[in-house]
Amino acid sequence: QVQLVESGGGLVQAGGSLRLSCKFSGRIFSRYFMGWFRQAPGKERAFVAAINRSGSSTYYADSAKGRFTISRDNAENTVYLQMNSLKPEDTAIYYCNADPMGTVVAGKAGDYWGQGTQVTVSS
Repeated sequence: QVQLVESGGGLVQAGGSLRLSCKFSGRIFSRYFMGWFRQAPGKERAFVAAINRSGSSTYYADSAKGRFTISRDNAENTVYLQMNSLKPEDTAIYYCNADPMGTVVAGKAGDYWGQGTQVTVSS
């Protein structure tokens, strides 16, 4: 069974940076596409970014382009989300998602979720 554990969230001022991490276990990491989603209070969960199995291709929501970078380390079974130039509207719970099929690159989540990590950006 796939298990995902996020870390790295916190409180940051607008304009600051955070790096989220998601540790994968239970299956062969390199066989999964990985994604990040977020859910703000009162809103639906939304796609942020995704990465293919090798890490050679990345995909972003418009809100993340130019500010966020997704990457992965297949030796460490970990996917990252580097978030720069953070804005108050980036405040949300950020979730890691694992998808063996690849639909996550189009914003459609796979079957496996982490517990989420809170990111709060103050103005």
